[in-house]
Amino acid sequence: MFTRTRLQTFAIALSGVGVFHLLGLPLPFLFGPMFACLLAALLGVQMQGAGQVSVGARTILGVAVGASVTPALLGQVPLMAVTLALIPAYVAVIGLVGVPFFHRVCGFDRITSYYAAMPGGFQDMVIFGQEAGGNARALSLIHATRVLIIVTLVPFLLTGPFGVSLDHPIGAPASELPLHEMAIMVAIALIGWKGGERIGLFGASILGPLLLAMVLSLGDVIHHRPPAEAILVAQFFIGMGIGMYYRGVTVAELRHDVASGAAFAVVLAGLAAGFTLLAHHIGDAPQVEAFLSFSPGGQAEMTVLAIVAGADLGFVVIHHLMRMILVITGAPIIARLWSQRRE
Repeated sequence: MFTRTRLQTFAIALSGVGVFHLLGLPLPFLFGPMFACLLAALLGVQMQGAGQVSVGARTILGVAVGASVTPALLGQVPLMAVTLALIPAYVAVIGLVGVPFFHRVCGFDRITSYYAAMPGGFQDMVIFGQEAGGNARALSLIHATRVLIIVTLVPFLLTGPFGVSLDHPIGAPASELPLHEMAIMVAIALIGWKGGERIGLFGASILGPLLLAMVLSLGDVIHHRPPAEAILVAQFFIGMGIGMYYRGVTVAELRHDVASGAAFAVVLAGLAAGFTLLAHHIGDAPQVEAFLSFSPGGQAEMTVLAIVAGADLGFVVIHHLMRMILVITGAPIIARLWSQRRE
């Protein structure tokens, strides 16, 4: 339902797109809504998200990734064995550094510290942490800040040290794609999303469509990513969502929760740089792909950046999927064992 507050939110997000376009800034459909909504949230402006529409926009990225999985890519998976083997070590180091940081340095309780440190899915870590007795509001702000800072830093690092341009084609325009393939993409996006939710698949809005699109891509049914216009829509809603997480933030939360999340994001950036070098020198991974694979941002956000950077989308997403699976399946188990040991 288009309420006045929701229309106002769209207007703010669209104004961000316009400003970024006028100034010639990178990724206007991602960064424009993100920073416009962030500023509005910090100024106390009332905003309302797009609900299921925003969630549905993520299905576009799932289809884009799945359509990029080809027999040639699957043939390269054994070559990724070394870099994939670094993911568990990467997650373990983040936990060993992050939990003491949040507990001893930032003063959070142990449960909140544990789930704040885990680089898993944003919503999953908040839900798991809340169910375990942690501070859900603090977890939301910490993880939102992690994603915000990583998503902001990565493009500057790509265009700076890595010398990558962010103007690679994100997809062919809709006018150039076969109508029957676009119809199939819409169908698998909806079926994968809602079917994934029904069976309890984590990250269903992305992983459900991804799996179906992958099957059809390997089966030689679809041969293109979603149209460029659709991927821009996905960027818009992702950017708007990140900025809106700061609605109602107080000065005290800015000083403590947001500042803690920002400091940890810098720590994560350093750890990601170290594992990027390991993946490149030990696993012989291309530098850009290794960097994007170990950047601890959200899966959707890293997918967008991999597309605009012209990186090997399959390589990047396989590594992020492994990180997400490890954290989402392992975090509650380790937290329970840790709690029992302390008792």
